[in-house]
Amino acid sequence: MTAVSPDSPIPSSSELPPAQRRISRRIAGIAESATLAVDAKAKALKAAGKPVIGFGAGEPDFPTPDYIVEAAIAAARQPAMHRYTPAGGLPALKEAIVAKTARDSGLQVTAAQVLVTNGGKQAVYEALATMLDPGDEVLLPAPYWTTYPEAIRLAGGVPVPVVADEQSGYLVSAAQLDAARTPRTKVLLFCSPSNPTGAVYPLEQVEEIGRWALDAGLWVLTDEIYEHLTYGGVTAPSLPVVVPELADRCVVVNGVAKTYAMTGWRVGWILGPTDVVKAATNLQSHATSNVANVSQAAAVAALTGDLSAVATMREAFDRRRKLIVSMLREIPGVACPEPQGAFYVYPSVKGLLGRSIGGRTASSSVELAELILELAEVAVVPGEAFGTPGYLRMSYALGDDDLVEGVTRMQRLLTSAD
Repeated sequence: MTAVSPDSPIPSSSELPPAQRRISRRIAGIAESATLAVDAKAKALKAAGKPVIGFGAGEPDFPTPDYIVEAAIAAARQPAMHRYTPAGGLPALKEAIVAKTARDSGLQVTAAQVLVTNGGKQAVYEALATMLDPGDEVLLPAPYWTTYPEAIRLAGGVPVPVVADEQSGYLVSAAQLDAARTPRTKVLLFCSPSNPTGAVYPLEQVEEIGRWALDAGLWVLTDEIYEHLTYGGVTAPSLPVVVPELADRCVVVNGVAKTYAMTGWRVGWILGPTDVVKAATNLQSHATSNVANVSQAAAVAALTGDLSAVATMREAFDRRRKLIVSMLREIPGVACPEPQGAFYVYPSVKGLLGRSIGGRTASSSVELAELILELAEVAVVPGEAFGTPGYLRMSYALGDDDLVEGVTRMQRLLTSAD
């Protein structure tokens, strides 16, 4: 048998016998997380001594609040936390999630409707895997978070993008969703505030979309991870609260990562009908078992504490939001809507494509992002990763000085475009 080099290309032919397929078709079809890839590249360049400023990863630059860390330290000293615990989550954390949900969104659930997961990504995947059969279609408003279509495909579903642009504030309408619906449509994936755009659906539009989904007999998976990060008096109403008749066909995912600066602790959750949650719990019992107990104890402290630390972070994000929008708008060829939530801007850079930048020409936002990294040493994520070429996503969850320096470098580079 001829030896195969580790660097040999992976055969792509579907005609190969199973034993000769090095990677399963299911996994071979999944793309790397573009946001994490950009963040990793920026960190690698920094480690190599390059003064790269990264706008790629969506994580707060603040440390986890001290009272949460102290709760984790105390938990680590308890022998009971050194053992397996229920796959669906510690009872204390489930109860804290129930109380927090009622407090923050007004949604009333019981502990039996809660599954604690290893972060929001696992919550999204397990919810989809529980709801979808092969070939089921999921309506996916775009721009979308990079993980959504891949999680849909992993679960056997088919993502159906429904595109909105800056003219609508990146908000899809019920009419657009209805036009994309087919007999195979089962789920609408809804996210407000949005990653990557920072768009927030107003109450009346949430109700319209919820009523449409109810009348169409669809399920809804709604991601509320950015619920506390809204600005200028804007709020993000919870869809099953606005349309309570939809609650029995609605699954909510959430977590502590963004609100409490706990991205590395890996605690998220699913809320939904008891049969769906029980089935998802069965899946998790075989996939990962329980979430790390110390992280769960930290999450209990986060959810049962006050929201003062959150308010401090939100104030900083709001200041940075206004600053980055104003600076990006100074670049000719860039159109930057003002986001109302999360901590991202999603400017259109279509006006820069095809122009000479530093003696080079970018014909796509992928190529433009590469030029910005190479020539300005600033890392951004191209819109192709979010289903809409011609845009860039930039997180403003980084220090004020880095934000100003990074955008200033972009201004210097891009304002010279011919």
